[in-house]
Amino acid sequence: MSEALSTADKLFHSATGLDPHIAARHIATATDGADDGELFLEYRESESINLDDGRIRAASFDTRRGFGLRAILGEASYYAHAGDISDEALARAAHTIKSARANEVSATASGPKAASAPLYAGLNPLAEMPFSTRAALLQEIDAFARAADPRVIQVMASIAGEWQVVEIIRADGTRLADLRPLVRLNISVVLEQNGRRESGSHGAGGRTSYAPLIAPAFWQAAVAEAIRQAAVNLASIPAPAGEMPVVLGAGWPGILLHEAIGHGLEGDFNRKQTSAFAGLMGSRIAAPGVTVVDDGTLADRRGSLTIDDEGTPTSRTTLIEDGILTGFIQDRQNARLMNMRPTGNGRRQSYAHAPMPRMTNTIMLAGAATREDMIKSVKRGLYAVNFGGGQVDITSGKFVFSASEAYMIEDGKITAPVKGATLIGNGPDALTKVEMIGNDPELDPGIGTCGKNGQGVPVGVGQPTMKMSGLTIGGTAA
Repeated sequence: MSEALSTADKLFHSATGLDPHIAARHIATATDGADDGELFLEYRESESINLDDGRIRAASFDTRRGFGLRAILGEASYYAHAGDISDEALARAAHTIKSARANEVSATASGPKAASAPLYAGLNPLAEMPFSTRAALLQEIDAFARAADPRVIQVMASIAGEWQVVEIIRADGTRLADLRPLVRLNISVVLEQNGRRESGSHGAGGRTSYAPLIAPAFWQAAVAEAIRQAAVNLASIPAPAGEMPVVLGAGWPGILLHEAIGHGLEGDFNRKQTSAFAGLMGSRIAAPGVTVVDDGTLADRRGSLTIDDEGTPTSRTTLIEDGILTGFIQDRQNARLMNMRPTGNGRRQSYAHAPMPRMTNTIMLAGAATREDMIKSVKRGLYAVNFGGGQVDITSGKFVFSASEAYMIEDGKITAPVKGATLIGNGPDALTKVEMIGNDPELDPGIGTCGKNGQGVPVGVGQPTMKMSGLTIGGTAA
């Protein structure tokens, strides 16, 4: 028996008295004659500590467990959940689902196979050191930031972690489990100079222990990066408005790709014909050279999963290859209805939520151009290094993103930093405007959370430096 299943046994069965064979009978009751279905069991420990202005302002610790029981018939999904993992609660859930199905029947699909090896160590990061040690680290970060630059007037830092144990049981008795650590460190500073105040921030994380984040070399570099961004903003001028070429930086700017393109390639939106990409499989939707993948198999990354929340091993799915649409992000239900294969992207926020197609780590692959060549090729444009918030309309593909760090490009050189720049465009159209793709691919530092239909899940993004022509910039310059 695997370590994951052994731990799941301890947490779910020994602790609750739940017999997996009895659980299988309840699953069979709920899913008898259904297309698909499963029992999702979850145990989660989570904590967060927040420091502001030299003091710990908030701290929390939470432990929860529960189950979600699902049966699927065609496009319908019947779902029941409870925070009580017991024979009685399961029996009630199974009866409710069976009654709601009104005797509809179908042929049950075969279940997923287990992944070959875990992508991350399954140890609980919350158990590796005392809570007080993490609180002391935040105090040390505050003192270090203030000593590093006399302009620092405020420091905000937070550290958060969780340990999630999931087990998926199917009616045929198949059992799949995963042990999922997740940690994150965030640092923000405010600098004041000549009566002007500006902020900067940096964060990082992944499916690891706390050890990489609390190493002095790591968090001190994170402090330096937050101060650097704030200093850049102190020197910024209002951003111009208008249509111009844009060079996107490597790494985190891939969030634009995630929002403007990735959501539109999720299976449910395309099956329901509500995506701007619906019906375009095999068509050119991007400039030559543009290749985009969703890869849930990267070790220790924030968006990675050994198995998704339906038990399917994650995969590296090519969505766009050399500009041609070649794939969608799929869970089991939408893949079956679209006559495609599941890609291991069935994800849910918790046991209280039904899974749906969601991204893992969405990445544009490298090209051959250098960053320097891209900058030199621009007469007047924008170099967008980091992004803050943004939004996209899935049906139309229209997006708006705010740049948290950006610079003017004038006569082939990076000049003044600008503030208040927003990128406005249309996802399908934007991909056709890619002119140069860099040879410097980067992944984001591990800070992404994706929202969809009220559910939030951790994700990753990445891309090389990229030049796009004719994007609309919203600015504040007079």
